[in-house]
Amino acid sequence: MSEKNHEGKRTARERLAVEREKQKTAEKRRRGLIVGASVVCVLGLAAVIGVVAANAGKDDESDSAGPVVTPAGALGEDGTVIPVGKKDAKATLTVWEDFRCPACKAFEQAYGPTVNELTAAGQLKVEYHLVTLIDGGMGGTGSRNAANAAACAQDDGKFAAYHEVLFANQPMESDDAYADNDRLIELAGKVDGLDTPAFRSCVEDGRHNSWVAKSHEAFQKGGFTGTPTVLFDGENIYQDRSMTPEKLKQMVQEANKD
Repeated sequence: MSEKNHEGKRTARERLAVEREKQKTAEKRRRGLIVGASVVCVLGLAAVIGVVAANAGKDDESDSAGPVVTPAGALGEDGTVIPVGKKDAKATLTVWEDFRCPACKAFEQAYGPTVNELTAAGQLKVEYHLVTLIDGGMGGTGSRNAANAAACAQDDGKFAAYHEVLFANQPMESDDAYADNDRLIELAGKVDGLDTPAFRSCVEDGRHNSWVAKSHEAFQKGGFTGTPTVLFDGENIYQDRSMTPEKLKQMVQEANKD
């Protein structure tokens, strides 16, 4: 074999090896995003790779204009908790999230099915708190408007379903698409019975805007630094950086043995 042919075959083998390594890396990344919590989501909670509150600007002044109208069924001392699940469930998951936050979407995609299963079984209740960090950090009102719309859905007893739709259709972080109330109303059409004149009026009027601002203020006062922030019975569940949906399920089941 000539030296030229030998060199050509060697180069071809190297290119093939590089391509195979790229494919392996891509597949490993894909599995990491699908199985359990994604790396981004885990680090977003434990090491604050979500949105950092310190970088957030001031809220839009219109957030706090007008009286605070608390959504139907909201709980907590300041009325900023939206509960999902049976109130007498023995385990509690507390979630602080922003509908524009990609890490929040990653959490919901990874953990949503498990959380839904556990709440349906009466073993877990979830306390949702809505935050507007992306609006403060990148500008716009999409976080606030989406949170207001979710609160309007809560008035109709359809928060959980609409919450799922909002994350499933989340725009790019830099795209303030949720500032458009028409888009939020359009997405309500994906939830049975939600797109009503009352819901539309609630969304268009920003009925719960001041309540959303109050919820964000509670987040800041709590000393939290990023979204999503997820607590299990008061403890950050990602401090050990090994949390998975299956591990969460085991923790909930253990709590229900007591």
